Parts: sequence; C-alpha cells; structure tokens
Amino acid sequence: MHNGLPYKTKQFFFVLIKLSIVVGAFYFIYNKVANNSALSFSDFIEFSLKNNVFSLKNIVFLLILTFFNWFFEITKWKMLVSFIKKITFKNAQKQSLGSLTVSIFTPNRIGEYGAKAMYFPAHFRKRILLVNLISNFLQMSVTTILGVIGFYFFIIKYDPDLNYYKLTKFIVLALVAAILIGFGITKSRFKIKGFSVEKIKFFIAEYPKSKLVSAFLFSIIRYAIFSFQFYFLLQIFKVELSYFDAIIIITTMYLLASIIPSIFIFDVVIKGSIAVYLFSFAGVNEFIILCIITTMWILNFVIPSIFGSYYVLNYKLPKTEVLP
Repeated sequence: MHNGLPYKTKQFFFVLIKLSIVVGAFYFIYNKVANNSALSFSDFIEFSLKNNVFSLKNIVFLLILTFFNWFFEITKWKMLVSFIKKITFKNAQKQSLGSLTVSIFTPNRIGEYGAKAMYFPAHFRKRILLVNLISNFLQMSVTTILGVIGFYFFIIKYDPDLNYYKLTKFIVLALVAAILIGFGITKSRFKIKGFSVEKIKFFIAEYPKSKLVSAFLFSIIRYAIFSFQFYFLLQIFKVELSYFDAIIIITTMYLLASIIPSIFIFDVVIKGSIAVYLFSFAGVNEFIILCIITTMWILNFVIPSIFGSYYVLNYKLPKTEVLP
C-alpha cells in the first residue's frame, strides 16, 4: 500500500490515463479528418493525387522540411531548459513530441506546459513552466514581428476594405488596456503559475542572454521553414504567385491565426478560414488553399503527434532527486 492505494492499482490507473490521452488524440484527429464540412478527406486525396502532390520527390522534400521544423524546435527546447537542468537531445525530443500529443486537447496548447513539466522532478517544475513560457513567447514574437510587416505590405498591395478609423481606435484602446494591466500587475501581488511578478522578472533577468538570442534565432529559422513549406505547396498546386507576394499573405495569415484563441485540434479550421479569405485577394482558389492547410496540418502536427503518442505511452514518472 502507498498513499492509500495498492501499487498495482496506481499503475493500472496510470496506464489507463496514458491510453486515454493517446486514444483521445487519435479520435480527435480522425474526427477532424472525417467530419470536415469545408473539405472532405476523399476530395482532398483525389485533388492531391491529380496534382501529383504525393509524388515521391514532393513527399520526401516536404518531410525533410517537417523534420527540420521540429529539429530546431527540439534543439531550442534542449538549449533553453539547460539553464535549469541539462538534458539530452533524445529527452528533449521525447518532451517536445509527447507534450504536443497531450496539448491537442487543450485551448491554445495550454496543456503543453503541464506535460513538459511532468517530465521533471517536482522541485524543477515551476521553473520549467517559465522556460516553456519564454520559448513560446519567443516564437510568438517572431510571428508578431514578421506578421505586422507582412500585414503592412498586404494593406499596401491589396487595399482591403477596412474601417481604418475603427481599426486605429481598437489598436489604441488595446495598447492603453495592455499598459494599464501591465502597470496594475507590477503594483500588485499578482501571481502567474505560483510565481510573483517580481520572481518572474528576476528569473528572466538572470537567464543567460546568449541562450535567449540563440532561441530567438531558432524561432526565426523555424518560421522560415514552415512558411517556405506553405509556399512550396502553393507551387505544387500550380498557384502562380511570387515568393514575395505569397509570403505577404502567409505572414499575415499566421499573425491573425495566432491571436485567435482555439482548441489546438481546430487550429486547422481557423487557419483555413483566414487563409481562404486572405488568398482570395490574390485570386487563389478556395479549394486549393484548404488542401494546402490540411497538408500543412498533417505534416507538422498529425505526424509529430503520432510519434509523440509513443512517448506518452512509454512515459514514466521522473525519479525524485535529492536537492544539493
């Protein structure tokens, strides 16, 4: 007996939880593929085969891009977390892909925070949450910076019918609200994940700047890889857009999609709706864009989630370490 439950009973429930996560992940993926009202999977396969998307050459190149996308994400995590605890690339891979599978159930991938923290002993977990926050903030910063630049050129090139007065008013109000909230937080005892604002600021201040700069560069490389992957798919589907014109829309799409709260499994739906609207300005067929979004989703999320399910099933609670 241990903590009121027999060891074998605890092990049974532990295995049951892991199985539930994996089965749930596969169910959500299947449900999204089978019940997509915007694009039936059979139409997607038929259209993709017709355009030779699944030729060996194209598949290999697309998978190489997917591999490097996740290689740099895993490398970034390994480097950032080394400030707390040094881990191997294999462990970083296990944590990154396993947490991806778990986060598929949660809004805005919030489950990733807890999943990654569970790979570490209890006394590391709060700091691991902060490291993951930094990692995601750096990636979001790249998306925002490049997205704002792309959105600027999008407005210049396509002159969308926007109410600029209302847009400016909204931006000003949002900035004022953000400043007031930020000021209020710094003057209060507000806590994030059990940390006071002062402790968070101290943690970031003592974090090695060289690691933050390197992680930011890795985030840029990742962004360049998956945005080029999108452009490459446009070429496969015979969309006649220059790289510059395409990247304007792609960066704008990722910016808008990133600021809309969503359950991760429905990320493909949100990106699809935004992408269809934005690419309509360039005269690109709606069906082609939906096929590309679906392909991107399968390559960068479904396939890694399948690998991640292996790590979830083989997850073991970390051993308690003796503090120095």
